[in-house]
Amino acid sequence: MWLPQVLLLLFVTYSSSQNVQVNTPLGKILGSTLTTRLGKTIYAFRGVRYAKPPINNLRFKPPVPVEQWTNIYNATVDGPVCPQPSDDPISEDCLFLNVYTTKLPQDGKSNPRRPVIIFIHAGGFYSVTGRSNWVGPQYFMDQDIVLVTINYRLGSLGFISVGKEAPGNNGLRDQVVAMKWVKNNIEAFGGDPSSVTLFGYSAGAISITLHMVSPMSRGLFHKAILSSEAGVGPAPLPRNQLDLAKRQARIVGCPDASPKVIIDCLKTKSAEELGNSLPQFAEFGNNPVIIWTAVIEEDFGHERFLTEHPIKLINSGRFEKVPVLAGITKDEFAHKAFSIVDNATLLQELNDHFDKYAPICFGYERNTDKSREVSQSIRHFYLGNKTLTKASLTGLGEAFADSITGFPVNRAVELLSEKNPNHVYYYEFTYQGRYSHVYLPGSNKTIPYGVVHHDDLIYLFYISPMFPFFDSTFPERKMVDKLASLWANFAKNSKPISASGSKLKWTPYDNCSKKYMDIGENLQMKDHLFENRYSLWRKLYPLSEYL
Repeated sequence: MWLPQVLLLLFVTYSSSQNVQVNTPLGKILGSTLTTRLGKTIYAFRGVRYAKPPINNLRFKPPVPVEQWTNIYNATVDGPVCPQPSDDPISEDCLFLNVYTTKLPQDGKSNPRRPVIIFIHAGGFYSVTGRSNWVGPQYFMDQDIVLVTINYRLGSLGFISVGKEAPGNNGLRDQVVAMKWVKNNIEAFGGDPSSVTLFGYSAGAISITLHMVSPMSRGLFHKAILSSEAGVGPAPLPRNQLDLAKRQARIVGCPDASPKVIIDCLKTKSAEELGNSLPQFAEFGNNPVIIWTAVIEEDFGHERFLTEHPIKLINSGRFEKVPVLAGITKDEFAHKAFSIVDNATLLQELNDHFDKYAPICFGYERNTDKSREVSQSIRHFYLGNKTLTKASLTGLGEAFADSITGFPVNRAVELLSEKNPNHVYYYEFTYQGRYSHVYLPGSNKTIPYGVVHHDDLIYLFYISPMFPFFDSTFPERKMVDKLASLWANFAKNSKPISASGSKLKWTPYDNCSKKYMDIGENLQMKDHLFENRYSLWRKLYPLSEYL
């Protein structure tokens, strides 16, 4: 067994090809170098295995941590993405992480022990990756941090839940194993295992909400950033997803007679077939946004990741009480309204059968009295009970934005600020640069449609397949500096704005003043973000329903 002081016996060697090598408790790792936006050298260790391949007998099973190795581990290239429709290399053997740092331990006495940020990627629990082409470190690493990005199993391979045969949440268990890897090994990269910030976006932010209440994640992190989602919204958290598993079975030609039959047959299908089946889960246009979810696990004598609804756990004080930074973009998922109003068939279907299709679009329970009540309230509040036309774009957009991300984040901020002894900082990202994940139809990608879901990530990570590199010639560089420093300050000091960095004070959120930071061209403290809109959802989903 290695002892903590063994981590001091680390060394770094350089070769003529700019490769770099470190010693970890698991073995030696060979990395490579990249360059930050401002010219710093990044020591990059990509494609580091943190768990055994989840294949064959380990498919649909909890992750098994990686064992020590004897040879030098080659971490100079990214690992594959987990199965999904993608142009990147794909493999079911995808449980890898990347580590980036700009200062490594040099001898037995000088370890920088910098704060660590673990980024958990977005993608609805069915897509995206932590690879360096999609989560490039070149912006963030101008800050004095250590950055870790991870893959975790997605879709049915990571979240199938049918009962005892597969209780669920394996993708979240993957994240726990990655967090444990960081705790045990990050000092080898100049990181401080006692200062770990979890930063999650969208599905990643739902994940972090759940890590805050999961007994499996205790002690593995010390701060949390919840961007554009939280696991306390109107979306149901079931005990299993047997109906979804049956659907997956039928899509790939498996029988669905029982949980065992489903699991046994799905084990015979290729991971690529399962991953590529994702588009067939669409039910209304490109909806729903949320397909596979976490589940509240029944007790089958196993270690459970999630034991009760997170709202109940937070309300009763059973959560990791750490500083929190949480917020949204100005328009979030509002752009999804375009695909409906620009499609006459979909628009007519939604107009005529709103109670049926609204829950699919806006992500709440279906086919119940409660569901019909929510649908009628949404139609009255956002659409004025009018016939749906192209003029319904704004109302539909606000309903998408609020139901899927805005209200869940707002509820998380309200709950955590009341029950958490540490500060909760709330923000709205309003900066609209020249680039976006969504542009106005007909503008030939020249006019962004507002500030949508993922648009803030443009300034934290170099997303090379989609956006240019914001060097000194780009006006967007100012937002890169601003946003990366805010997030890094939070990781370092538990405050987004350091005492010496600005005269502006970021007031923590409380349920009386409801202060939040508007992150735009300038930073401005405001209050009562979308209060009228979110009050509707509080009435529809009172806390008493969960307690």
